[in-house]
Amino acid sequence: MNWTGNIITILLSTFTGWITTWIAIKMLFHPRRPINILGFKLQGIFPKNQRAIAEKLGQVVGKELLSFDEIEQKITNPENLQKLRPDIEEHIDKFLRVKLLEVFPMLSMLIGEKTILQLKEAFLLELENLFPVLMKNYMGKLQEDLDLEKIVTEKVANFSTEKLEDILNQITKKEFTFLEFVGGFFGLLIGIVQVIVSLLTK
Repeated sequence: MNWTGNIITILLSTFTGWITTWIAIKMLFHPRRPINILGFKLQGIFPKNQRAIAEKLGQVVGKELLSFDEIEQKITNPENLQKLRPDIEEHIDKFLRVKLLEVFPMLSMLIGEKTILQLKEAFLLELENLFPVLMKNYMGKLQEDLDLEKIVTEKVANFSTEKLEDILNQITKKEFTFLEFVGGFFGLLIGIVQVIVSLLTK
């Protein structure tokens, strides 16, 4: 029984499984620029398809992840105005008590505490009615001026593949290592099967 040959077969098969997986992972980003090999262009999956990936990501972000309708609903929600009410009330109070009287000093003789409180409540009530309308109009104009799909597409398309590779490696380093291990493990299994088949057919 040729144990040395069988062990070499298993080791070579394990190495082949590992190196094949390692090369496949590397080919996600390499080569970054197309290389001609026997008439075939070889380029990493991400660099080759970066524009297409950018366009698809732009569509997803522009139409699904960042919907202007959802943003508008959140901004025009009356609860948001209520959260801002203390700050708004403070500014209105300062305007009525200080700034308005600085511009029109004579008003101090006509406006008392009761009138200030009434004016403040009137302003706040008007603001509650006006705020959703203003925000809705603003979002409409913003949607016309701001093309999220185009912005995301251009940003991703111009993103350096080196930076993208570095980010993905930081996020998926353990997963890539696990894939290499799996490749080596399946190579080991194939090697063992080859040896067993070889022994049974002798």
